[in-house]
Amino acid sequence: MLLSTACAAPRATPTAPYPSLPGWNSVVHLLDSLVTDGVAPGAVVGVSYQGRHWFHGTGRLGDADTAVPDSSTVYDLASLTKVIGLTTAVMIGVNERRFSLDDSVVHDLNAFGAGTRATPDRRAVTLRHLLTHSSGLPAWRALYQESTTRDEAFALADSTPLDTLPGTRFVYSDLGAILLTQIVEQSFGERLDSLLQRRLFAPLRMTDTRFLPPAEWLPRIAPTEADPWRGHVLRGEVHDENAARLDGVSGHAGLFSSARDLVRFADGLLAGPGGERGAGNREQNRPAGREPGACSAVSPSGTSRSPFPVPASLVLQFTTRQHLPPGSSRALGWDTPSGESSAGNRMSPASFGHTGFTGTSIWIDPSRCLAIVLLSNRVHPTRANARWTPVRALIANAVVEALPDVTPRH
Repeated sequence: MLLSTACAAPRATPTAPYPSLPGWNSVVHLLDSLVTDGVAPGAVVGVSYQGRHWFHGTGRLGDADTAVPDSSTVYDLASLTKVIGLTTAVMIGVNERRFSLDDSVVHDLNAFGAGTRATPDRRAVTLRHLLTHSSGLPAWRALYQESTTRDEAFALADSTPLDTLPGTRFVYSDLGAILLTQIVEQSFGERLDSLLQRRLFAPLRMTDTRFLPPAEWLPRIAPTEADPWRGHVLRGEVHDENAARLDGVSGHAGLFSSARDLVRFADGLLAGPGGERGAGNREQNRPAGREPGACSAVSPSGTSRSPFPVPASLVLQFTTRQHLPPGSSRALGWDTPSGESSAGNRMSPASFGHTGFTGTSIWIDPSRCLAIVLLSNRVHPTRANARWTPVRALIANAVVEALPDVTPRH
């Protein structure tokens, strides 16, 4: 177990009134027990609560590496790429008025409506639809089998027919994220990896986070699957095949990161630039505890200002449920708690988060200034392992019940 403050240098006074989580040992014991039982080779949980951090790693990196994971272990984030990377890039673009949420995709990505594809239905698809998985696009297409280059894969995604009318049905779609990747890259004039490094990872000092991790990182990267397509165990190569065809850089998958970096990201997102409060329009559907900048004391830089690249009011907009289509739990890019979700049943209605196929998740509760990061390589050595799914909710519940202001269930 590791306890650290959120700042880089010691402070004269603590950032929160609680020196420890009273129930942290129960979180540690639970994760140890689950990994010992074989739900994944290893796992790391990271928690930020009111500016203080806790981490615990357990198990091993992989079948051939018995090193114990820790807060610096690098995992393939899979679909956490959609929120940590792509959604943040879209927020930056919206904030700088490079594009808007209600732009037609055809307007920002001409290839989506080129030639005979310029139908009324396709012209009706907006960036908001892509972010809420309500565009009408199918969930997936084997781009890696139908193409040989990044440009060819993009062209196939752009030409994929709609399955339903936009805004009428929720279908979790990697293809929508691939379209958004192109819109972001064309708007900024640079590839997604360099954009995020310059605008997000470097300012937040997320030194363990990047696409295409370098060879020197390999000893601390957890392996994923023994992949039949590539013929070897993947370690430092993106697990998702379509992301691999996109040269390892896409908005739907491809990011690698550590628990300590993702906790730092969550702190930056919670704080907002300069702890901004009250900017923008209030939303009638906003749950209690969603005031912009409500966690302004939480800062990954150890100062009163956060280097997060967009205003807290825009973060609020992107993390508020959109009701598109009606009944969907989705915000813009992010998800919100619903039923028996990976957030468990103890997070507040103000919470937002996401999961990744490789066994990763992040949930953030601004009403408590709380973030829970859970990373594993449950797909090692095979994706056939389905035992990880309930673990996310179990850990989320255990963390919330460890907080001083929560009454444990009996």
